[in-house]
Amino acid sequence: MWAVCTVTMLVLAGLLPDFQLQSADDDSATRLAITAALGAGAFGLLSALVWPLLVRLLLLVPALVLGLLVFFLNGSLLIVALRLVPSGDSEAAPETAVIVAAVMSAVASATGAALAVRDDDAYRRRLYRLADRRRRALPPGPSSPGTVFMQLDGVGHDVLRTAVGKGLMPTVARWLGEGDDIRPTHRLSPWRTDWSSQTGASQLGILHGSNHDVPAFRWYEKAGHEVMVCNRPTSAAELQRRAIDRTGDGGLLTADGASRGNLFSGGADEQALVLSIATRRRGRRNRSRAGYFAYFSDPANAVRTALSFIAEVGREIGQSTRARARKVRPRVGRGGLYPLVRAFATVVERDVVVAAVMGDMLAGRTAVYADLVAYDEVAHHSGPGGRDAEKVLERLDRALALIENVAEHAPRPYRIVVLSDHGQSPGETFRSRYGLGLGDLVRAGCGLPVPRKAQRTHSGAEARAAVRAALRRPVEEGSEQHRLARRRSEPIVLASGNLGLVSFPDVPHRMTREEIDARHPALLTTLANHPGVGFLLVRSEEHGGVVLGAHGAETALDQLDDKPGPLEAFGPGAADAVRRTHSFPNAADIMVNSAYDEADGEVLAFEEQIGSHGGLGGAQGKPFLLSPLAFSAPAGDGEDLVGAEHVHRVLRRWLREVSGPQVPVEAKPEERAA
Repeated sequence: MWAVCTVTMLVLAGLLPDFQLQSADDDSATRLAITAALGAGAFGLLSALVWPLLVRLLLLVPALVLGLLVFFLNGSLLIVALRLVPSGDSEAAPETAVIVAAVMSAVASATGAALAVRDDDAYRRRLYRLADRRRRALPPGPSSPGTVFMQLDGVGHDVLRTAVGKGLMPTVARWLGEGDDIRPTHRLSPWRTDWSSQTGASQLGILHGSNHDVPAFRWYEKAGHEVMVCNRPTSAAELQRRAIDRTGDGGLLTADGASRGNLFSGGADEQALVLSIATRRRGRRNRSRAGYFAYFSDPANAVRTALSFIAEVGREIGQSTRARARKVRPRVGRGGLYPLVRAFATVVERDVVVAAVMGDMLAGRTAVYADLVAYDEVAHHSGPGGRDAEKVLERLDRALALIENVAEHAPRPYRIVVLSDHGQSPGETFRSRYGLGLGDLVRAGCGLPVPRKAQRTHSGAEARAAVRAALRRPVEEGSEQHRLARRRSEPIVLASGNLGLVSFPDVPHRMTREEIDARHPALLTTLANHPGVGFLLVRSEEHGGVVLGAHGAETALDQLDDKPGPLEAFGPGAADAVRRTHSFPNAADIMVNSAYDEADGEVLAFEEQIGSHGGLGGAQGKPFLLSPLAFSAPAGDGEDLVGAEHVHRVLRRWLREVSGPQVPVEAKPEERAA
């Protein structure tokens, strides 16, 4: 690598006029080569010794700013390295030094990767060195297996099956025993989400054992006059607190656990890129951004990720341009900042989280839970079955293969569980099909004026929250949705995929059907009879709760098992999911689920998404659980795996199977006081 970097420096000196390597006599090729070798060596030593200290000092700046500073700091190290060379008068302009340093780091990274590919022993030796270094720094670990839970956000059971069948995910296929003479090591099981089929509700239930009173991705709480949003840090922290209070337990990861890239901590002592702690002041118990340091402390990682980031932005621009040229339908806007958000989700977030998980395994942690949001973000805008999304699945499979390889060199054996929090259902948006949004339809039903140019409902994809947290701007986009209506008598309309919520902020309690009819006689009829609406859920003085559908269809909640009415198209479990949500104190005055086409599996999103989730209908409610055969079966014969809280109990059982009862690590006195 030193030799390659030396040659690279010589080539760049010949190509760039502002970068000079001059020997003392200005004409000796030997001395010129020695100067380049010394410069490359000094740059390599500075990168290894000084770089980690610089990154740690700059950890207080926003993470994405740190990524940009990588190049300027790298260039500064090169200038220092050239000044340290005693055999010549080398110099480089500051802007040229940035380019030279970036190229040399990229070449060093590529060379190291090429050597490791050609020599498996070299790769193994590197992993052994990392593992040995961590073993010396930590006390001896237990011999019982650890568990890694990798969440592939938004990947449905059927999507995973299709990807395996197409050969897009060879690692998963091998685990399932797909192919000749391959013994399976894992089992694949579907599970069914709650009505709110989105990451906030699912991950809160999986990590903390309770997602009670989480009716949607965003909802209005009348008691506090506030809109709660699952991917807003303040809301995530409050939801986590409520779940802990309800269960009396810290979470799935309280015993020597690590939480990486999640909305919630799961009670883990080690946390990186966790949204629920993103707004706290940085301290011993707040390490939400430590994962960025661990990753960017290697300048080669930073350069490689930056180049991949730029390539992904170009890939998205090319794909969206091609979709527009071919007039692909359905289609949503993919301009503005979306190419950057997609690149962050598919490159930066993935690389940092995977690196953090590898570090946890080499440190011998008992339980690790990590979320990779890449597929979910791309599928929202390109469709869950599109070629763009399939490419992301291929890269996620490679990440799983890397984690599996690292497990072979960890200080303890590891069992890898892969799961998803929900799927995605395809379909065009409600607005594109009917020319108006759900908010416009509600205003029309209330007899209120509808704006000539109604404002669009923004997407609530999880990756955007991660970007905002990285930029230290943890406020959800579309913040106008979070303000109360100008006149308190006007309804607040919020969207969560194909689930809509209508609340009247001036009424302190959840309104009944009779109260709504008295106030707005045409509203419920307008909504229920619209072809884009599947059913409504409202409170009723006579029946407690009632489901309304088109043409006067009406079914009391306690009669849904015998007479499903409008819920029949949504399949088994829909009635139980609706009844559970009806019991939530913060269920909206009117819960609106879009229409569902059973033949095509399509729904109509109330947000700007052609792959959506959040309500009932289609693949969005059927995620997967891929577990090692060494664990007991997730559910018994004839038993369905229903709800995120059920999944939490299964994961708890598996942790007990490998390590016995999970006892939280005793906190230090100062931490207990905090």
